[in-house]
Formats: sequence, C-alpha cells, structure tokens
Amino acid sequence: MLTPTPRKFRDQSAPARPSRAPLPEPPRRTGSRSLRRAMGGLKSPTFRAVAQFAITGLLAVVLLGVIGVRLLRDTGTSEAIGNAKEVTRLAGEGIVAPNITPGVLTEQPAALHQLDVIVRGRILHPPVVRVKIWNAQGRILYSDERRLIGARYPLPAEELRALATGGTEADASLLSRPENHFEQVWHQKLLEVYHGIRTPSGHRLLFESYIRFSSVAASGQRLWLRFAPALLGALVVLWLAQIPLAASLARRVRRGRREREALLRRAIDASELERKRIAHDLHDGVVQNLIGVSYQLAAAGEQMGGSRASGALSQAVDQAATETRRSIRELRTLLVDIYPPDLHRAGLEAALTDLMAPFAGRQIETHLTVEPGLELPHHAEALLFRAAQEALRNVLAHSHATRVTVAVSASGGVATLTVEDDGRGFRPEQARADSDARHFGLRILGDLTRDANGVLTINSAPGQGTRVRAEVPLQ
Repeated sequence: MLTPTPRKFRDQSAPARPSRAPLPEPPRRTGSRSLRRAMGGLKSPTFRAVAQFAITGLLAVVLLGVIGVRLLRDTGTSEAIGNAKEVTRLAGEGIVAPNITPGVLTEQPAALHQLDVIVRGRILHPPVVRVKIWNAQGRILYSDERRLIGARYPLPAEELRALATGGTEADASLLSRPENHFEQVWHQKLLEVYHGIRTPSGHRLLFESYIRFSSVAASGQRLWLRFAPALLGALVVLWLAQIPLAASLARRVRRGRREREALLRRAIDASELERKRIAHDLHDGVVQNLIGVSYQLAAAGEQMGGSRASGALSQAVDQAATETRRSIRELRTLLVDIYPPDLHRAGLEAALTDLMAPFAGRQIETHLTVEPGLELPHHAEALLFRAAQEALRNVLAHSHATRVTVAVSASGGVATLTVEDDGRGFRPEQARADSDARHFGLRILGDLTRDANGVLTINSAPGQGTRVRAEVPLQ
C-alpha cells in the first residue's frame, strides 16, 4: 500500500507569521532631583552603566588630583629652594664679597665689626637666621654668632666643591653637627645654603646662610596653591564632560543591541519563512509527483503480472514502485526536519515529539519533559527547536546511545533546553578545533545562540555521554 500523505503536511496555506518589528523603547523614567533627570531619563541598565563609569571616573580624578597636588607641592618646594639659593648667591656676591677686607681674613676686630654691621643691616632678616663665612681650611672667619669666629670644622665634599667652583648648594641642616651647636636654639628645621665667593683680593671663601625651612615650605605652598585649583578644576570639568558622552555611548550601545536583537529575530523569522516555503514546494511539487509516479508504477506492475514473458519486467516495476514510496517517506522525514509544522501550531512539545519519533525504530529509550503551561516567544521557541534538532541528529548519527533525555523549562527570564544521552561522547575542545563536519552544525548553533545573547554549553567526554544545554533570554 501507498503511505498516505500526513495530515500535517496537507494544510500549508496558513499565512506566514510576519517578521517581528524592533521592540519599542519603554518610556523613560525621570526624577526631579536625581541624576536620572540630568542624564535625560536613562533606563535602568544604561543608568547603571553610566553610574559605574562616573564612579570610576571620579576615582580616577581623585587619584590624579592627589598625584598632581603631590607633584605640584614637590615642584613648589623645589622652586622655593631654588629661590633661596638665588637669594644667597646675590647676597654673597653682591653684598658680602665686596666687603671682605684683608682685616676680615686676619680676623681683626674692627674689620669684623664693620662687616657685622653690613650683614645685620642688609642680610640677617627673617627668614635668614644665621650667616657664616668659611675659608678653604674649614675655619669660620665670620659669623653673626661671635663665639663661632675662629672655630675650625671639616667641610663636607659638596661644600668644598661649591667653594672651589663658585657654585651654590642647599641641604637640610643637621643640628646634631658640631658647627650647628648654636643653631639648636630655634628647635626647627633649617635650610643651609652655600655659595662660593671671591674677595676683591682674589681669595676664595664659602658664604653660608641658614634659612627657616618653614618659610621655604610656605613659599612653595603659595606656589603650588596657585596652580592646584586650575589643575583640579580641569580634571573635574573633564570628568563632567565625559558623563554626557558616556550616557550617549551607553544609549547607542543599547540601541545597537536592540537593533541586533531585532535583526536576529528577523533573520530567524526569514529563515523560518524560507524553510516553510521550501517545505511547501517540496510537498506540493516533488512529493506529489512521486506519489503519482508510484501509483502509475503500481498500476503498470499489476497489468504486467498476468503475463509470464513480462514477469521480470513486472518485478522491476514493482521494485521501482517500492523505491519510489521509500523516497517519498524519506522526503517527508526531510520535510519535518526543514520545517516542523507543529512548532507554532501545536507547540514546542509536539515538535520535539516528532523529532524523537525516529529513535523508536533504533531501540533507543527516549524521555521528554516540558514544563507544564510553558509558553515561549516565537524566537526562543524556534531557537530551542533548532538546538534540539541538531543535538538529536548527532545522537542518532554518532553517539550509539541507548537512552536520550530532553527537558525544556523557563525561569528568571531564560528558557533552557537540555539534551542528554549515554552514548560514547567526544572531546568538545577537539571538536571546536577540528573541521569535522559532524560537529559543524553545533558550531553554527553556538554562533546563533551567542547572537541571541544566549549560551550554548556542551559537556562531553569519551565514554561518558554528552549533555547539550542551550539558554536563551525570553526578551
């Protein structure tokens, strides 16, 4: 007998489901005194992204501000020390050196008194608290502290270098050194500045001034405080300017994602419509023609059956009719694979039942579990069907399994399909690296699932079966 055409393939005149339009953007929420209103009513995911960017940017601004202020403070202190060195150089060359007479070199009281008057009147004013003049042998020829005159102390290498070259050196004063015994009365940090001078008679001496370091620090602070507001203000303005840009970028990314989702849904719908068209053409064209051929061959065989001479020809015609009917059955099976008519009419459970029907002829135990009352969007339903179709095709062709379990559920805005078998398994990482056609469908399915913002997970190992899990967002 001829196999009758299944009822589900006879009615192909139902209008195609139209492509889904892009999801409309929900109304934006506003707040009278919130950052949402300042950002133009951003939706929650976008608002969170911009808020994270703003917080990260603020932390970066604070870090850069701290580093910038520290650099400005160090620069200001360096500039203040440089100013102190310049003042010492001018005082040594412009005031002290011209007034070094031969009597100062021989420590005559009258000459020292005359130099003392000049130093106290023109140099020894805050922040300068002490003045010393040294010769190359480390002897103090003059100091405003008279008890130091005539004392001899070894000069460090940098001081000797300044004396010999006429350079200027500055360093924090070590009050514990013997020559600084009389400076301990100030109980504070002092800055020692040395400058090599040349007397009118050509002798090289070392002019040293002690300056309150607090004054130097205050001068440096005034310098960096002039620039700190501009630096911090620029960083804050840059941070504020980036927030609208980040909000705009977040909206563009979100809009792009919606457009990609819409394109994906349209692609799925277009693929579904094309598969339906191909199935319709095959059913109403090739399949019907083959059915007609099978009837004609059967009739021709019956007419030839009475003649002994035509027995061999009759047998050939009957065999051709049998092969034609087998081809019709295979084409109908292919039609189920190309377009499952029960998917959107009878539901995903009925379509999955059709997919698992061939397993009965292979003596493979099957179990299908679908969450009661489950209703999925068309795009999720189609994608889960494709995942189940590919997974079950691989089980049937390659796994040598004796048991297959299929489960579908939905929770937390995600639909989940699980296909598990007890077959021989394989190595997923090797399948991803190889160009084996057996796993090509799974790789395409993985790309399609990722495009839908879903996840396809394959757990398998040789001899331990395979578990394919597809998760698709419902929105």
